[in-house]
Amino acid sequence: MKRKRVVVLGATGSIGESALKVAHDIPERMEIVGLAANRNAQKLAVQANKVRPPAVCLVDETKVGELRAALEYEPRIFSGESGLVEIACLAEAEMVLVAVVGTGGLQPALAAIEAGKDLAVASKEILVMAGEIVMREAGKKGVQILPVDSEHNTIFQCLEGRVQGSGFRVQEGGSAERNLS
Repeated sequence: MKRKRVVVLGATGSIGESALKVAHDIPERMEIVGLAANRNAQKLAVQANKVRPPAVCLVDETKVGELRAALEYEPRIFSGESGLVEIACLAEAEMVLVAVVGTGGLQPALAAIEAGKDLAVASKEILVMAGEIVMREAGKKGVQILPVDSEHNTIFQCLEGRVQGSGFRVQEGGSAERNLS
């Protein structure tokens, strides 16, 4: 199987960290070419120094100096919301993992689709808020949308018309309703 070149948006969160572990465990199948985080410059620098992607992005522009000082090599550094879009469209990337909390991943996700990148979606807000748009644009560009966990998979199946029924409910993971039947 061919090695996928991946950009991880939300690298310092739990899903981003899991993606880095997977890439470490199966380097013949996954190469990290970009890492992005919201504001944790130190953690992003530690990850980047270990993985050495050619590009990194820190959304919080006030902490870019801190990131640059902590890096032990010289990747391309993007910053701000526009930087998140730029790193999602890296020419060398084939797939973008969107693990950004909330709605902040929508613009980079749409930009990645427009650039012909497959998406692995871990941010359910993207599918809840703009699932029809995401799926339509992905269809136009011939890119794959891959849900990362079970909640996203259910939403994805609904968007594709594979789930029959009168409706469904999306709840926060680990919410108090999880024990109700």
